[in-house]
Parts: sequence; structure tokens; C-alpha cells
Amino acid sequence: MQFRSVFDIIGPIMVGPSSSHTAGAARIGLVARQLFQEQPAFVQFHLYGSFAKTHQGHGTDEALLGGVLGFDTSDQRLRTAPDYAAEAGMKWEFIEENEVVLHPNTVKIVMTTGSKTMEVTGISVGGGKVEIKELNGFDLNLSGNHPALLIVHEDRYGVIAEAAAALAERQINIGHMQVSRKEQGKEALMVIEVDHNIDAETLQKIEAADHVLQVTKIHE
Repeated sequence: MQFRSVFDIIGPIMVGPSSSHTAGAARIGLVARQLFQEQPAFVQFHLYGSFAKTHQGHGTDEALLGGVLGFDTSDQRLRTAPDYAAEAGMKWEFIEENEVVLHPNTVKIVMTTGSKTMEVTGISVGGGKVEIKELNGFDLNLSGNHPALLIVHEDRYGVIAEAAAALAERQINIGHMQVSRKEQGKEALMVIEVDHNIDAETLQKIEAADHVLQVTKIHE
């Protein structure tokens, strides 16, 4: 196994006590916040496996709330995230689920503001690393550790090629790419992780492409 840097070995700079239950939880919450693109009015955290059993003792509650508020893994405000959430007017609920899942550190975050709702399911795989496994019913594999684009589009010929060409034109290398759809010819989701941050001009070019419905940028 080849590590990208020393931080892949020792883990991220973080507020403890646990890289899996605290740093990982905060990162899942932060990616969910970036996907939602605003602070939600109400959040439900469905906790599975060890997250459900030990979330209070390991600070998972505070970490998830802090992530959704936009706090990074090293932000000391994670420790008192419920106070900040209440001050911001955000309501939340933690639900301990008994369902058996494939990974013990699993959370489904349901964010709502008005008529806008988004469901994000993530797992904490250790060392502060996470994977986002599902977004609004779409299966995906997003690490949250690299800049990425999530492109919701109509399932049409040429959309994927046009997005890839826009990145190639700016010499932005694709590290991982995944496409999923619920039904042929309907709505599809393209996930592209890249090596470098994506500039506004490239983002606008992809957003303006035919059959593209929504583009969300995830920061490293």
C-alpha cells in the first residue's frame, strides 16, 4: 500500500477523542454541508452500528453537528457544536437505528430547509478518512479527501465526455470518476474527484453544458 503523504499515516489534525468517531464524523458532516450548499433548518442523524452504540461517549454527536455547521476536524468549536447549532437556529435529532449495515461506523444525514431535502449516507473508515456511499438514492463512492464535482444531469449521450473535456482543457487530472443512474434516460449522477481545485471558469463551463441540471463543488 502506498501512502500519499505522512498525514495518511498519522491521520488528520483533529479534535479527539477518536479519529473514527470524532474526526470521521465531522468530515462526513462537513461533506454533507457542502453538498447541501447551505445551513439546513433541520437535520436528522440516523446512526448505525458502533455509531449508534457509542456516539455520546466518543463525541460523535458534537462532531456530526459541527461538520454540518461547516466546522473542520481541527476546529475547537466541535466540542460545543450543539450550542452553536442552537444559536444558529438549526434543529436536529439523533436516531439510533438497529438495522445491520455493512460498516459499523455509518450515518445517514437527512437535511431539510423548506421544500429542499437531501439524504447523505457516509461511513468513517478509520484515521479520519470517510466515504460517502449514497446521495438521494444514488450509489456512489466519494472519499471527501480530494476536490470533487458532483454533477446531476440527464442521462444523455455526450454529457460525460463534455465534462471530462472541460477539465482536460484546464489540465485538471481526474483521479476517480463514477457515474450512476436510477433509470435509463432519466436523471443521472456523475462524481469526479480531481487532483487540483477547480476554478470558477471551468465550473461555469460545465454548468452551462446541455443536459446538466446541477453542479456541486466539494473542497478538499
